[in-house]
Amino acid sequence: MTQHFLHSRASRTLKLATVLRMTEEEAREAFKQLRWADTDGEPVCPSCGCCESYYLATQRRWKCKGCSKQYSVTSGTIFANRKMEVRNILAAIAIFVNGAKGYSAMQLSRDLGHDYKTCFVLLHKIREAIGLARDTSILDGECEIDGAHFGGYLKPENERKNRTDRRLAQNQTGKRQVVIAVRQRKGRTLTYVAKSEGQGVAFARAAIKPNSIVHADEARHWDVLSANFDIKRINHNVAYSLDGACTNQAESFFSRIRRAETGIHHHIAGPYLAAYATEMAWREDGRRTSNGEQFGVIASATAIAPVSQRWKGYWQRHVK
Repeated sequence: MTQHFLHSRASRTLKLATVLRMTEEEAREAFKQLRWADTDGEPVCPSCGCCESYYLATQRRWKCKGCSKQYSVTSGTIFANRKMEVRNILAAIAIFVNGAKGYSAMQLSRDLGHDYKTCFVLLHKIREAIGLARDTSILDGECEIDGAHFGGYLKPENERKNRTDRRLAQNQTGKRQVVIAVRQRKGRTLTYVAKSEGQGVAFARAAIKPNSIVHADEARHWDVLSANFDIKRINHNVAYSLDGACTNQAESFFSRIRRAETGIHHHIAGPYLAAYATEMAWREDGRRTSNGEQFGVIASATAIAPVSQRWKGYWQRHVK
C-alpha cells in the first residue's frame, strides 16, 4: 500500500521545537534575512529607501541617516506596530502550517498564551499575505469549475409546527454565499466568492485561457461557457465521472473547506469567507510540499507584504 505523503518523513522537515527554542534575537535575525534578502539582511529604511542607519540597541530599532525616522524589523510590513515578539510570530506561522485542515484563533490563543483577538487578527494577516503571494495568473490546459454554498445557517425551531422551509429565499439570512473554484489539473486553484453560482461564468472567462478544456457539472448556467472553451459536462445525477468528464478535483477542494468549517473554524461565512477560501486553495495546491517549505513561503510572504489596510486597527474599528 502506497504511503500517504503526510505520513512520510519528506513531509516533516521543520520541528515546532526548533522555532520555539530560538531566542528573540535569533528570530529577529531570521526575519531580517527574509525581509531584506536583496541586501543580504542589511536594513533598508521603509520610508525613504536609504541603506544607511544607526542601530539603537536598547530599543531594537534603526534610525535612518537619510530621513531620521526610526523603524524596526517589522515596520512597513503586514506585522507593523505589533507588540508580539517576533519569535512568537514565527511560532504562529509554524503552528499554522502544521494544521493540515486549518488552525483556529482560539487554539492558537491557548498555544501561545496571547489574547484571542490578537491571534484572530494575526491569522488573518497571514491569510492576506498568502493571498498576495499566490500566483493568480490565468489558467490553461484542462480545468474544472464548480461552486459550493457556505454559511447562512439558520437554527430550526424546536417544535415542528414552527419550522419553516429554509430553502426558500424569504426564510434565509442572506449570509449564504457561494465559493466558486477553478482548478487546473496538476496545477493551481483559483477561488471567487459570489452570491450565486451563476456569477462564476464571468470569473471562468477571466481566469481560464480561451479554448482550454473545461469540465463542469449539469448546472444550466455553465452552458454559455461553450462559446469560449471546449467544455465537457458531467451529470451528477447519473455519475460522478463518465467518459473522462468529471469535477472530482474541484469537489476535493470543497471537501477540504467543509472539513475546516465543521471541525476547525465552525463559522467562515460573511466577509471572511474569501480569506478562508484562499487559505484552503493554498493548502490544497501545496499538499505535497513539506512543512518546512511551507513555513519558508509564508514567512517570506509576510516579510514582504505591505501594511494591511483591512486588519490594521481592526479591533479598534479604525477600518470599516
